[in-house]
Amino acid sequence: MTTTMKAKPKTKAKSSRSTFTGVKKLIPKVVEVKEDVPLRIDIGCGKNKRQDGKWVGLDEIAFEGVDFVLDAGKDRWPFEDESVTEAYASHFVEHLVPNQRIHFVNELYRVMKKPKYDNGKLLEGMATIIVPHWASQRAYGDLTHAWPPVSEFWFYYLDKEWRAVNAPHNLLYTCDFNCSWGYNEHHELNGRNIEYKQHAMKFWKEACTDTIAYFYKK
Repeated sequence: MTTTMKAKPKTKAKSSRSTFTGVKKLIPKVVEVKEDVPLRIDIGCGKNKRQDGKWVGLDEIAFEGVDFVLDAGKDRWPFEDESVTEAYASHFVEHLVPNQRIHFVNELYRVMKKPKYDNGKLLEGMATIIVPHWASQRAYGDLTHAWPPVSEFWFYYLDKEWRAVNAPHNLLYTCDFNCSWGYNEHHELNGRNIEYKQHAMKFWKEACTDTIAYFYKK
């Protein structure tokens, strides 16, 4: 149930990058987008690229179903500015170190279309980012997760106006997003009233398993 509320080190063990060098060279510099075909990208899709419609999968490893092999935390993404209708990244961003996370949101901002609505219904222009909640053991069990865990307060830094007032020293960001977020709750909160849940999610460890954020380009 969801409740809504407002470098990787280079080591010898990471030889898989050289294994897929040939695949990486096959990536076109820019993906051609047809006017009548929405471009939806699944970033860090791994072996589980989304299947609900046509999605383009990006990953650093050439798993089956991956369309483009690249490092989304370092490389320029092969999409034109404002060409992506929808973006999705599930359990990927927590693997990036801070500067890679900044690169990720800057590239996401560059390629995303602005939101478009029809009678209040969002037609395009949303990015969904899912990460383990920082107060859940899920954030710490996988040792390939980078420090620090992703917290909700990071989302404020993605707003250009907020940065100008509160964090003018953060000069690497070029993005400007409106953000909202919610949570996947621990199953033992099922059936509890909203006041109980809100208290638990604010103060208790393990109350939330994931944070689900929604980014909209300004």
